[in-house]
Amino acid sequence: MAGHAQADTTYTILDFEDLDGWSADDHGAAIDVFLNTCADMDRPDWETLCALAKDQKDNARAFFELFFRPVLIEDGADALFTGYFEPELDGSRSPSARYRYPLYRMPPEAGNGMWLSRRALLTSGVIEGRGLEIAWVDDPVELFFLQIQGSGRVRLPDGSYLRVGYGGANGHPYRSIGQELVRRGTYALHQVSAEVIKNWVRRNPVEGQELLFHNPSYVFFREVSEVPADRGPLGAMNRSVTAMRSIAVDPAFVPLGAPVWVEKDGADPMRRLMIAQDTGSAIKGAQRADIFVGTGDRAGRAAGRLKDPGRMVVLMPIQRAYAFLPESVQ
Repeated sequence: MAGHAQADTTYTILDFEDLDGWSADDHGAAIDVFLNTCADMDRPDWETLCALAKDQKDNARAFFELFFRPVLIEDGADALFTGYFEPELDGSRSPSARYRYPLYRMPPEAGNGMWLSRRALLTSGVIEGRGLEIAWVDDPVELFFLQIQGSGRVRLPDGSYLRVGYGGANGHPYRSIGQELVRRGTYALHQVSAEVIKNWVRRNPVEGQELLFHNPSYVFFREVSEVPADRGPLGAMNRSVTAMRSIAVDPAFVPLGAPVWVEKDGADPMRRLMIAQDTGSAIKGAQRADIFVGTGDRAGRAAGRLKDPGRMVVLMPIQRAYAFLPESVQ
């Protein structure tokens, strides 16, 4: 397996009949996403299955059932599904009255430990006029949240897109402005969301700017020109992720590139075969996954609402699946 699962981790091999809704899914769609990253899996069994999968689009369900076994991996923590998305901002490659807020490349002097804070960086003029601007956007609040997300897409005036990814940071720790609003008594904890914060900052522009300065961390970007605009952003496997078919997992428990059967409960239940193609700093545990919802505002709202229980089951190559059982029951 992929890493450092704890000693109290349990592995249970299931039958495909045990997977709720398995027969109703579009397995062909899942095999397409699997093929997007399986060539980067360097173990012989995965390499063999990746080669076989190329001709199995019309027999995808049979392919998975023949060569894989569902393995329920548990570490004692309840399952939790959340969502993430790729922000989309309106911007331009040149500044104007509308597009006034720059996305900066990382200055060479910023990469040596802790540099200037967000406040100092944006009020001192130290990075202005140095050709570090990638683009200019029309909304400083959306830019702030783009920095939190770490990557996104800028919609240019001619309808084309510019994709940006994480390019470094100023070395200061991240401080939550949502928690600061709770500390001040502006909102209760259960009321705080990205949309609530954005609206408060826009209603209170002066105080809002001060609130953004509460987070001293500042993220720089790089242009990600190798990814076509009609494809998803790059995940941890350096390949595009796919909306509602790619998930971020904890690679200590789930191998990157592996198919994962998702049984998400909650207000909008989901039964779907997804592929583990990304990771996240908050995604820790055997039953923890972050579902990539898509790009733009609608995806952002959907991702923000997603916080549901359920179960996830990893599909492992047969010999690999049985290797997790104690010798006495192999």
